[in-house]
Amino acid sequence: MTQSVLEIRGLEKSFRMHHLDNQLHAFSGIDLELSQGEFVLLKGANGVGKSTMLRTIYRTYLPVAGEVIFHSARGRIDLARAADIDVALLRAEEIGFVTQFLVARPRVAAEEIVAEPLILSGKSRQEAIEKARHWLNVFGVKEKLWRAYPTTFSGGEQQKVNLARALILPRRLLLLDEPTASLDVGARSALVNRLGELKAEGVAMIGVFHHPGDVQELIDRTIDLSVETKPRDMEPLNVAV
Repeated sequence: MTQSVLEIRGLEKSFRMHHLDNQLHAFSGIDLELSQGEFVLLKGANGVGKSTMLRTIYRTYLPVAGEVIFHSARGRIDLARAADIDVALLRAEEIGFVTQFLVARPRVAAEEIVAEPLILSGKSRQEAIEKARHWLNVFGVKEKLWRAYPTTFSGGEQQKVNLARALILPRRLLLLDEPTASLDVGARSALVNRLGELKAEGVAMIGVFHHPGDVQELIDRTIDLSVETKPRDMEPLNVAV
């Protein structure tokens, strides 16, 4: 029997727009259960709150209402109410977030950035660098760039570094926010293969994809936020989230 990884109950998010003296509705009434090895796709029109939902689960945003119960290796925890220090620990060890953007630190080589999660998990620097080079190669980053600074890379090359770093270490829960948006065909194929490996290892995933057809064979369920969410006692503004 597969184990539950995430239980979401009545999740709601809105933003106070002080300069407009109004509320911006993102979503409400979200209920979701996610098990080990399950892949859920979020879809819906621009502005419906897909990325906001991922960031709320990750606790970048605090929800207005609801529970986000994560079944950690250390026990059950409500991410909506957990202390910041506990959220930081879970992000380091069990919850991954993959976006199309890399926030690269100045004067840090690509291979060092990718290797860092392994080093922090206790791997030797040599082993971590070797694995980092492997995944940089898999995602199509040329060898001459491995020791270069990603701050000098194009957007597409930075995204490949970002993917290699985010996916080098399996997590219990993986949140994917448009990870294929600016990738070439080869890198998109490598990403899908890696996600398939992680799914087989039991990693639970929720994703938003620019090219959902790329991951069609991995999807277990699709949630359309356009029909699943409704504003509560407020009028939504015509602003993209």
